[in-house]
Amino acid sequence: MSAIVIIPARYSSSRLPGKPLLAETGKPLILHVVDAARRAKRVERVVVATDDSRIVDAVTSAGGEAIMTREDHTCGTDRLAEAAETLSLPEDAIVVNVQGDEPEMPGECIDRLIELLEGSDAEMATLATNLPAGEASDPNNVKVVLDVGGKALYFSRAAIPCDRDGGGAEYLLHLGIYAYRAGFLKRLAATDSTPLEMAEKLEQLRALENGHSIFVAVVDYDGAGIDTPRDYAAFVARVRATHA
Repeated sequence: MSAIVIIPARYSSSRLPGKPLLAETGKPLILHVVDAARRAKRVERVVVATDDSRIVDAVTSAGGEAIMTREDHTCGTDRLAEAAETLSLPEDAIVVNVQGDEPEMPGECIDRLIELLEGSDAEMATLATNLPAGEASDPNNVKVVLDVGGKALYFSRAAIPCDRDGGGAEYLLHLGIYAYRAGFLKRLAATDSTPLEMAEKLEQLRALENGHSIFVAVVDYDGAGIDTPRDYAAFVARVRATHA
């Protein structure tokens, strides 16, 4: 079964303007993300979906593939759905959403996500990793709780589960990477936003609120997306240390 990575990349960012094109490492950030996605063994194609011609130029001039999408999308799911439609993907194709600010996402994690869909009748899947209890109250860390079969019960910016008696609850940090079957992705994007999605500002809740299952695999990954100048500076330092 074919699997394609689509990387949504907006030029605008309130905390880090022009983030995809920052190039203190010697190449734009978006190209680091493309390189990371290409390391996955189960991926046949990597495409950047953007709303800015400068990002298209940066990707294509380096030999990558990029397409323009509308500027008015409010979330990555909608941008992905437009890209899937433009690319005329078959209904059963697996589409992986790797965020445009995740330059260190391991290829093994992408492959694990694809395996979740390949080995089941699931229509959507994502990843999580263990989160120290001391970081669970941070609303920037999105938490997920699972049922016994590995399906998501809920995602929240709040600390879930609530450790009422201080017994040492375990927390899972949701990683912002998703896999969908292309047909389901298009149907989901055509669905109206839902109350919990809007309250938490978490687009995956739209699927849960409409009764769809999201399979979750727990992986060992301590990386993080790049949201602030400090995050980017730390990433640049890691790249330079690796090539020193």
